[in-house]
Parts: sequence; structure tokens; C-alpha cells
Amino acid sequence: MSDTILLKKESSIATITLNRSKVFNSFNREMALAMQSALDDCKNDEEVRCIVIVGDGKAFCAGQDLAEVSGPENPGFQSILAEHYNPIVTRIREIPKPVIAAVNGVAAGAGANIALCCDIVVAAESASFIQAFSKIGLIPDSGGTYVLPRLIGFQKASALMMLGEKVSAPDAEKMGMIYKVFSDETFSQEVFALASTLAQMPTYGISLTKKALHLAMTNSFEQQLQLEESLQIKAGRSADYKEGVASFMEKRKPNFKGK
Repeated sequence: MSDTILLKKESSIATITLNRSKVFNSFNREMALAMQSALDDCKNDEEVRCIVIVGDGKAFCAGQDLAEVSGPENPGFQSILAEHYNPIVTRIREIPKPVIAAVNGVAAGAGANIALCCDIVVAAESASFIQAFSKIGLIPDSGGTYVLPRLIGFQKASALMMLGEKVSAPDAEKMGMIYKVFSDETFSQEVFALASTLAQMPTYGISLTKKALHLAMTNSFEQQLQLEESLQIKAGRSADYKEGVASFMEKRKPNFKGK
């Protein structure tokens, strides 16, 4: 794997670190392909039950490396979206495990939208989010026009995307853009504690919850009821469900396996 992405596994948690801190972890082709490879690795590793995405240094991710798109070997936007960002956000949404975006600093452009496509987004108090596309005459991509209005409403999303205003982490939490803000001093410990909690939960059931939530964005009410029924049947056949019921009846701590 390229050193633009670091992958560490510990206690059933996989941490994917965006590792181009000199350019605020902005993506080039090498990093985008390495990110896809890391996500595939995490998906296929049965020992991994929770995934954390974080940036190295002061930034989470500044989006696209503009040096790449302005250079002589500019891959073009069709290639950048079809081969880089769309596969990344699709993997994040479809991987049957909880994915946490641990936004340690500025998340701009595609970097912000990759974070917002994750299942749970937490941020350091000094972090910020910006839909920077309008500043250079582009439109939001990487799923941003789909996800952000559903998180914070049409008016707020429209204004943030058109004006390119920076949103502080506390304000992002208040408007429902993200789950929670942690202090800069305790950020790493809080993220690990959150990931550890998820990794010890019945992650097969969580994967079905994730699927239901994403399909709810386009399903009718009747379709969603049918989906809930079929997924609940699957959950009820799982080893984790049996363990959850047994531990409740026996008044002991459950030992879930994610199966």
C-alpha cells in the first residue's frame, strides 16, 4: 500500500490515516487508489469490526490536490470522480461495518463530503467544514449534494454550498451536520473509546441498520416497512441476537462476535 494512506489495526478497530500532511491531506490519484485498497482490506478482514478515518497533522482533508489537476498530467474530472471519489464514498456507504470520520482539523471540498458520507462523524473542537467548491467555480461532489441537504435541510445546505462559508465544529454539531464535538486535548482518546464501543457491539445487526438507513433515503414508507421486515428476520437469525437474549436472561455482559 502507498504511504499516502496508513492502515493500523488494533482491538478489532481499523484506523485509516490520510497521510499527506504537507498538503493538508489533499487527494491525488495515488492516495485515492490507496484509500480504496484500505477500505477493501477492512471490509474483507473479519477481525475488523469498526473503521476510523482520520487525517495526519493539522488537517483532516483539504479535498483534491489542485496541483494535480493544474499540472501537465491532469487526469480530468471524469476520471477523478469516476475512479477516485465516487468509489471511495460508495465503499464507505456499502461496507457492512460502522465507519467513523474522526475530523481532526479542516475538512474541505471532497474531504468534507467524504467525512459526511461516514456513519458517524465526530470532530475536534478546532476542526471546521467548508464546501469550498464554489470558490473555484465547481459544484460539490463526492456525494455532497445528496448527503448534506438530508443532514441539515435544503436551505442551509444550499447557502453553505453556494457561499462556501466555513462552519466550525460546534456549529456543525448544532445544525445536525455531525454527531459530536470533542475537545482537542481528549479527541484521540474519545474517538478510540467510541470505536471500541462500536467494535464490541453486535456489528452484524449494526450493518443491517446501516443498510436500512441508506435505503430509507429513497424508499417509500411501504418499501421501508418491507425492508425492515426482511432485515429484522436476518438479524433475528444471527448469533449476536441469540447471545444478546441469552446474556440479558442470564444477567451477564454479552460477548458479541459480529455474526
